[in-house]
Amino acid sequence: MAQMTLIEAIRSTMDEELARDPRVFLVGEDVGRRGGVFRASQGLFEKYGGERVIDAPLAELSIVAGGIGAALAGLRPICEIQFAAFVHPAFNQIVNEAAKRCYRSAGQWNVPLVIRCAYGGGIGGGLYHSQSVEAFFTHCPGLKVVIPATPADARGLLRSAVRDPNPVLFFEPKKGYRSIQGDVPEGDYTVPIGVARIARAGRDLSVFAYGMMAHYALIAAEQVAQTDGIDAEVVDLRTLLPFDRETLLASIRRTSKALIVYEDNRTMGFGAELAAVLADEAFADLDGPVRRLTGPDVPGVPFSPPMQEYFMPNPDKIASAIRELAAY
Repeated sequence: MAQMTLIEAIRSTMDEELARDPRVFLVGEDVGRRGGVFRASQGLFEKYGGERVIDAPLAELSIVAGGIGAALAGLRPICEIQFAAFVHPAFNQIVNEAAKRCYRSAGQWNVPLVIRCAYGGGIGGGLYHSQSVEAFFTHCPGLKVVIPATPADARGLLRSAVRDPNPVLFFEPKKGYRSIQGDVPEGDYTVPIGVARIARAGRDLSVFAYGMMAHYALIAAEQVAQTDGIDAEVVDLRTLLPFDRETLLASIRRTSKALIVYEDNRTMGFGAELAAVLADEAFADLDGPVRRLTGPDVPGVPFSPPMQEYFMPNPDKIASAIRELAAY
């Protein structure tokens, strides 16, 4: 085991995959000598050169379109989109080209493409540097959508994504890049895409979350355990598409109450699908309403620190929601 931050786990995994497989390359804005806007690729240009760590123009459509072409030619591109809010110019390429290629060709063509995006709020970035866009892409068959919450999962899931034969959107909670630390297994360690993690076992209710919110949910669960004697189970989804339906249902059958936490807007957020599955397939097991704790339905995360705090879920808000649901 080695202690790493989230960003260190991502950087070291890209380094190892570049060294392991000559087909792997990284392309994105400022990923070369600058090392990326968050320094996720720091040192990789010097190690692998400009043919494998490629600085791209400010043109997300072209970054992804070029990645698709390279993937179809047998390479393994990792396309970095600096902020999730910048991915929208490439939406057509992702949804209409990358996601549908295997289906359209009856399985003859694959697109082994990873698209890394820093997502989420809490960094004072305002509207265009704080968006959570995962719900747009979880509606699209043919894609995989992955969001790690720990350094170990960042390493294991990114390695699985690079080796996957089809396109993976890899959303990284940038608020946790340097604030989340943990043990990371060494060696050729992978985490399977599509498998959730029971981050904390419990008996009184289940909290379903991902990314930064899974980290916050663990803090909140420990808080209510100490102050209120509430034993909350925390399920870190890790993969949103395909999500782990079996772990979701098994957890609710143990606890009978569900709190779903995500920082995106509430309406039509990914948690609505989880709530629908619980209502449809675990109705008889429920002992309370399926609750959601989310960001509000406003166009973006405000720049003002007090308003940003109002928008974002945090451990105290999650703890309050746990107490309210436990008392139902």
